[in-house]
Amino acid sequence: MEPGQRWERLFADLDAAVAADERRELDVEIADRTRAERAKVALAARLAAQRGAELDVRLLAGVRVHGALLDVGADWMLVTPAVGRVALVPLAAVVSMAGLAPRSAPEGVARRFGLGYALREISRDRARVQVLDVAGTSSDGTIDVVGADFLDLSEHPRDEARRSGSVRSVRTLPFAAIACIQSG
Repeated sequence: MEPGQRWERLFADLDAAVAADERRELDVEIADRTRAERAKVALAARLAAQRGAELDVRLLAGVRVHGALLDVGADWMLVTPAVGRVALVPLAAVVSMAGLAPRSAPEGVARRFGLGYALREISRDRARVQVLDVAGTSSDGTIDVVGADFLDLSEHPRDEARRSGSVRSVRTLPFAAIACIQSG
């Protein structure tokens, strides 16, 4: 082998090694940037990209909700566990979820209003609801009052409309104690 060919091969090997080092550095940089971008994604943004997905949601106190994700807000999600039923779930009550794809939506795609606003709308609708709390108990009734961080539920039989004669008691629940509110 001639000296020129030997050097040519040596330089080609060196060039390949430099290119491999550059590829490794680029791969590391891409991985670092990807991790940094993922660290900025809020759960609500991830959920906003999943509308329509079938989720299996585990809540505090062992409560489970399985159904299609209908809507997402700043600190809540709306799931359809069965035909004709909906479940409003505070994100603070979620322990885990199965069924989420890795994609996320841009910020601002989830509804900007919080749990309190959603509960006020349910209260205005006078819908009969079942409130499941983080201790695992449930109460049936109608939401009468929604404060800054609590609600008052007039408890009455599920199959009866809210009338003063049917109200057994008024239960106050802090938002932090609510695992799920179901209607329908």
